[in-house]
This record gives sequence, C-alpha cells and structure tokens, in this order.
Amino acid sequence: MNGPRPRLKKFAKPKNTRLAIRRIFQYVFADHKFAFTVVILCIIVSALVGVVGTYFIKFLIDDLIAPLIGQTSPDYTKIITTLIIMGGIYFVGVVSTYAYNRIMVNVTHGTMKKIRDDLFNHMQKLPIPYFDKNTHGDLMSRFTNDVDTLRQLISQTIPQFVASIITIVGIFTAMIILSWQLTIFIVFVLFLVFNIIKFIGKRSRKYFVENQQALGTMNGYIEEMIEGQKVIKVFTHEDKTIEEFEVMNEKLRHAGSQANTYANILMPIMMNISYVNYATTAMLGAVLIVTGLAPALTLGGLASFLQYTRTFFRPISQLSQQFNFIVSALAGAERIFEVFDEPIEESNGTIHLVNVTNVEDTIVESDVHTGYWAWKKEANGVVVYKLLEGSITFKNVKFGYNSEKIVLDNISLYAKPGQKIAFVGSTGAGKTTITNLINRFYEIQEGSITYDGIDIREIDKKDLRKSLGMVLQDTHLFTGTIQDNIRYGNPKASDEDVMAAAKLANADYFIRHLPQGYETVITGDGANLSQGQRQLLAIARAALIDPPVLILDEATSSIDTRTEKLIEKGMDQLMENRTVLVIAHRLSTVRNAAAIMVLEHGKIIERGNHSELLEKQGKYYQLYTGAFELS
Repeated sequence: MNGPRPRLKKFAKPKNTRLAIRRIFQYVFADHKFAFTVVILCIIVSALVGVVGTYFIKFLIDDLIAPLIGQTSPDYTKIITTLIIMGGIYFVGVVSTYAYNRIMVNVTHGTMKKIRDDLFNHMQKLPIPYFDKNTHGDLMSRFTNDVDTLRQLISQTIPQFVASIITIVGIFTAMIILSWQLTIFIVFVLFLVFNIIKFIGKRSRKYFVENQQALGTMNGYIEEMIEGQKVIKVFTHEDKTIEEFEVMNEKLRHAGSQANTYANILMPIMMNISYVNYATTAMLGAVLIVTGLAPALTLGGLASFLQYTRTFFRPISQLSQQFNFIVSALAGAERIFEVFDEPIEESNGTIHLVNVTNVEDTIVESDVHTGYWAWKKEANGVVVYKLLEGSITFKNVKFGYNSEKIVLDNISLYAKPGQKIAFVGSTGAGKTTITNLINRFYEIQEGSITYDGIDIREIDKKDLRKSLGMVLQDTHLFTGTIQDNIRYGNPKASDEDVMAAAKLANADYFIRHLPQGYETVITGDGANLSQGQRQLLAIARAALIDPPVLILDEATSSIDTRTEKLIEKGMDQLMENRTVLVIAHRLSTVRNAAAIMVLEHGKIIERGNHSELLEKQGKYYQLYTGAFELS
C-alpha cells in the first residue's frame, strides 16, 4: 500500500494523572459501584482492627496484668474474657480481609473485560490512517502489557493504598493519644523517611517509564521481525537482526534493572530505619516514664506505642513501593485511554445501499438479495431510490498521505457501468491509492469522486464498501475453515453458494483435494496453503459477495501463468456486467480493458485501450514490449 511507513510510538509518562485516575474509577464504578463500596468498607474494618488490637496491649498490661502481679491467687477471668474479645475482633478483621480480596477478584476481572471490550470495539471503528501510524506490536501492547498493569493497579495497588492510608491515620491518632512527646520524635523520623522516598522514588519513576518505552519498542520490533522472517533469511540478515534486538533488549534490561534496583532497595532501607527507630523510641519512652516527664505514658502505653512504631513504617513502605507501580500503571492506562480518545471513522453519509426489485421501472425495496441494488436517500419524509449502475468518476482529485508528499496530483478519470478500467505504472505511481480513495479509507484534499453521480462523501461508508468487492495482492485469511473464509463477506450464503463461488474462481478443484475439503481449517493466515491458493480463495470470497463494482489489486500476481489461464474464464464471468478496476503488473491481463490508465508520479500520463496505446509508442508501449520494466 502506498502510505507512510509505520513508526514505533514511544510510551509517555502520564500527562494528566488526575484525569487518568478519574477515568479508571469511572470504569470500576460503571458496573461494580456497590461491590467496590463494600470493598472499601471491608478494607476500613480490616485496617482498624489492627489498630484497635494493638491498643488492647495497653489495657492488658495496665488494667489486667499489672494488678495481678504479686497476688497469691490471681483471678484470670478478665484476662481470658478480654483475650476472647480480642480474638473476636481479629476474626472480624480476617473475614473482612478475605471478603474484600474475594470481591476485588470479580471487580477487577469484570472491569478488565469491559475495558478490553471497549478497546477492541473502538479500535474496529478507527480509520485506516491510525493503523498506518501505529505498529501492530504497539497496539497489541495496549491489550496485553498496559491492560495487565491496570489489572494489578485495580486488584492489588488500590486496596493496599487505601488500607495503608487508613492504617497510617489510625496508628498516628493512637500514638498521639498514648504519648504526644514520642509522636513528635516519630514525626521527625517520618520527615526523614519521606525525603528518602522522594529521592529514591524520583529515580525509580524515571526508569519505570523508560522500561515501558523500551518494552513497547521491543514488542513492535519482535512483531515486525516475525512477520518478515522469509525476507530476513533471503537476505541473510539474521546477524544484523539479532544485533538490533540485543541493543533493544539491553535498553529494556538496563531500564528494568535500574527501576527495580531503586524500588527494591527502598524496603530494606525502610526496615532498617524502623529497627533503629524502635530501639530509640524504647529508650526515650523509658526515660520519659522514669523521669515522670510524660505522666500519661504508662508501661502498657509504651508497649502499645512500640508496637505501633513497628507497624507504622510498614504501610509507609508499601505506599512508597506502590507509588512506583502506580506511575507505571497510570502511564499504561493513559495509553489505553489515548486509543479511546482517537476520533472514530465518521461516515456522515445519508445515502444507503439497499436490495430492490425492479419490475417495469418500479423500484421496490427488498429484504433479500435480488441481484439489483439501489441508492436510497430519505429527506423530509420523501424516499428516493436510484439504481446502482457502477459508474465512477474522479474529477481533479488531489491527495497525499501527508502534506509533504502528494501521491495523486489533479487526477481525472471515469469508469462507465460495466467497463473494465486498468491502471498500470511503476510502484509508487499511485495505483493502489486510487482504490483506497474509492473505499474512503482516506479522504481527498481537493476535487471530487462520484459514484453513480453521487459524491461518495454523501454515501454511508459501510454501504459504500458493501458495494465494492476487493481482491488484494496481500491476501489475508482468518483462522477458521476454508468455507468460513469464503463466506466472510456474506455470512448468510449457503454451502451451495460457497461452492459455486469457489468454482467460479477455479478454487474448487484444489479445495476438494485437501484432507477435509471445505472444512479444512486455515491457521496462521493460510500458512498451510500456497500463495496462489490463498489468492484463489480471495477471488472466491469476492465472487460470493456479488458486488456491482469489483476492484482487483494485483489479484493474480501470486498465481503462476498456468493457473492464471485456468481462472481467466472464471474471472471473465466474475467481471461480466460489473464495473471493474484492475491494477496489474502483468500487462497481458489488461489487454481487454476498455481503458488503460498509465500513471507516473501521481499523474495520468497516457490513457486509451490496448491498441491505441501501442500505436502511440509511449510509456505503455515501452512497458508492454519490455523496453521499460515495471518496478
């Protein structure tokens, strides 16, 4: 296809973090608002249970254990009762933890399903130019890597983040109640910890973003190299390919290693700080109790406070670690939402294609295919039908895939109903571009294209393309049976119709000699078939649609001369009474065309039938006689 070379698109760090978070929660709340609310409540209960349980230590020591010291016959009833109550509280915490983890499984996978559905549905509506600018590997990465990071964000990071915040607030509140003097010291340590997190997190975040970039680039490269294995081997380019891959893989390794190095050293640093803090707090607490500088601080209170210091830095460490992953996940989420924000292919057409019956010049709309098509326009309650004839006209058309390079320059041509029009010329002359414009894969910059006298921009895009049958040089077959692939354009076609189309394309013979005949399963884009057989199936697929206009873009380029002669009769039948646009390098296939257009550098330099162009002894004559080779 004549178009811009796809470029690998790099990942970007979140441009608008707040917007990305809001859109994520819009998806979570779309179908799981109640479930997610229950999850938050369970997280709150689970976190507070830990805080309350630790506070019980003060009550146990000061009010229950200390009074029993020195008694000859101590009564353990209150202690046992209190321990049972604590056990019940912890049991509630365990149930809450299990509940929110279990519910989040359903919330996460339900949300991921909706995101994948919406992403795939939206991608189907995007225009062809979008796929020209984005590699398949990069787009696949949105469905895999980016969605997976989003899954981890929803299933693990968000619950842990909420639980950590509640735990920190709860512990800090309890610490102030126990001893505001020791809490001031903890705040000082906390200030130190935040600066360490900031220092390490800034560097870790940088490398996490680079890791995402390198991963997307490498995925695109792998996908491209897998598709081009034959070309690589033909040109013995294996060593160079390996060398390029190793460079990309080294970038990924370096970024991943650096990102995880900074992320992984954070927890050991935090743990060691917590140990030092624990010992220091214990000494300060002892001094405060012995000297009486903190009258409210008791031995039980100090025990609870020390336990809080052990647990206080754990959620902070979790938050710091999750922060790095949040940045990575939000970058992935933003890449997904970037696809959603891409404008879909707009039709803006009000004219539709319908099946009709035509009896004595009376057009009546039909629910079944009758062999007649008509353009239907409805305005102000009045319905007007115009029989589809198949005339196509280009008038002063100017087009370029970008503003820097014009592919078609002031092209004017016409094809009358039932005519066979051929386009020949060197590669890059603009032949395929003409067919792409008829399909409205791209929009012209200047001029007009009319179909039966109707500007194609007034025709609904789906109906426009439904009226056009195409056989492309690069045949694409889908995983499924041969019968399913032929039936692809007309799912309602019967088995008999499928076989008739295969016979018309001269594909029936080789199909019946396959192990399962028409039920033979095609995999890997038809890797188990020859290129010629794949081309025959594409012709059969077009024949089954029974289109009024047929576009053949190098349709027989992969078929040997013998096979080409075998299908020539079938092709003639297929093209009978249809407007046919043919792009061919084999000039022998276009000799019987009503008109042949010779293109060069986006301009029509010659036009006429085969005999007329030979008489001119111009470019076509040179091409036909071999004085000038097509490239």
